[in-house]
Amino acid sequence: MNRVVRVGLLAGLLPLLVGCATYASIDNQPRYGALTQDDTDAYSIGRQRPGQHPDEITVALAFSGGGARAAALAYGVLLELRDTKVPAKNGSATLLDEVDAISAVSGGSFTAAYYGLHGDATFPAFEQQVLRRDLNADLLRQVLNPLRWFTPQGRSAAAAQLYGRTIFQGARFADLQKRNGPLVIINASDLESGNRFAFLQGQFDLLCSDLLSFPIADAVAASSAVPVLFEPVVLQNYATCSPAKQVSKVKDDESPQLQQAIDGLQGYRDKQTRRYIHLADGGLTDNLGLRAFQEGIDLAGGLSAFLRRIDRTPAAHMVVISVDSSANAGAGLGLSRRAPSIARSIDAMTDIQLQRYNAATLELMQDSLKQWTADVSTPSRPVQGHLVAVSLRDLPDTDLRARLEAVPTGFSLSPQQVDELVDAGRRLLREHPQFQALLQALGP
Repeated sequence: MNRVVRVGLLAGLLPLLVGCATYASIDNQPRYGALTQDDTDAYSIGRQRPGQHPDEITVALAFSGGGARAAALAYGVLLELRDTKVPAKNGSATLLDEVDAISAVSGGSFTAAYYGLHGDATFPAFEQQVLRRDLNADLLRQVLNPLRWFTPQGRSAAAAQLYGRTIFQGARFADLQKRNGPLVIINASDLESGNRFAFLQGQFDLLCSDLLSFPIADAVAASSAVPVLFEPVVLQNYATCSPAKQVSKVKDDESPQLQQAIDGLQGYRDKQTRRYIHLADGGLTDNLGLRAFQEGIDLAGGLSAFLRRIDRTPAAHMVVISVDSSANAGAGLGLSRRAPSIARSIDAMTDIQLQRYNAATLELMQDSLKQWTADVSTPSRPVQGHLVAVSLRDLPDTDLRARLEAVPTGFSLSPQQVDELVDAGRRLLREHPQFQALLQALGP
C-alpha cells in the first residue's frame, strides 16, 4: 500500500492496533450429509450459462490488486469490451457478452463482484457509487466509530459491513448465482497454508460449508484485507459433511507449485488443527488473479479433462485478458542521493518481488495457453489462444504513466484520476496488438 495512505490509516488505527485482540465473527454456514460430485448447479467452475456462444469464443478476465486504481482500470476494460462488437449466430454481440469468468483479487474484486451482480447496470452506477466515492474516509469513520470500540468487531468486519451497506446492499453468493452473468472468482490468501483461496463452492465443500449464503462483501473484504491494517477474515472449517470431491494427485515430475496447491487443499480435511481458516489479501499469493484459471485447469488434469468435466466443447478462440494495475514504487529514487525512508524502501522491495512474480505468472499462462490449445485442436477445428496483458506500464505517454503509477493504493481517487484510469483501461485494451489480432481473427 502507498506510504501516504498507509501512514494516514495507521495514524487513525494506531489506538486500535496496539494491545487489542479481536475474535472474528463467523459468517460461513455449515453443510450437512454427503455432498455430491455434480457442481453444475452450484456456484463453481462447472456452472452453466445459457444463451452464450461457447463454440465460437471463450473469454476469461483477470483483475489485479491495487485498490481503487485497480478497480478503475478494470472498469475501463469492461467499458471497452461492452463497446466492442463481434459476430454471433444471432447477428452481433459484444465481447463483454462473451465473458465466461472473471477472476479478481483485492481492488479488482470490487469491480468483478459489482459487475457480476448488476451486469449492464454497472455502467455508470459503479463509477458513481464506488470510484467517485471517498471510501478511505468512509472506512476511517466506520473503524473509528466509538460505538464499535466496545464491541468485539474487528476492522475487517467493520470494512465488510461498510461494503455490504454502501456497495453490495447485503447481496450474497446466491444473488450472483441467480444472474445470467459470468462466474466471478474472488480470491484471497490462506495465511496458514500460503495458498490462494477461491470463493467457489468447490472450495467451500472442503470446509463443509455453504457458499450461497455467504455475503459477497465479506469475500471482497477478505480479498482486500491488507495485513496489519486489517485482520484476516475467518471461516470455520466444519466437520458436518462427507465431501465427495477428492483432491487430485500429481505426478512426481509435475509442478511443485501445483503440488503445494494440492497439499493446501488436502489440509482442509484436518478438522482438528485447521478448525479456522484465516484469509487475507489475495495479492499475497497471486496479484494478477490468473492462478485461478491456471490451477483450475491443471488440477482437472489439463484442458481436455476440464472441458469434459463441465460438459463443454473447445471454443475456436480461447481469450485471457489480464488487467494489471500494479505501480512502480521505486520510481524517482534515482533522482536523489539521499537514502529513502524505511516505508519507501519497503514499498520498493515489495514492488520488486511483486513485479517478478507477475512476470513469471504471465509467462506461465502464455506457455500453458499454447499447450492447452494444442491439446484440444484438431485438423478440422483448430483452437487459437489469445493472451492480452493490459498493464499501466505499457502506456506510451510517459507523463501519464508516471502520474497513474503514482496513484496511491488506497480506496479513494480524485475525479481526474478516475477519468484518466478509466480512459487508460479502454485505450490499453483497444490498442493492444493481441487484442487487435483477436478482432481480426473473429472477422468483421
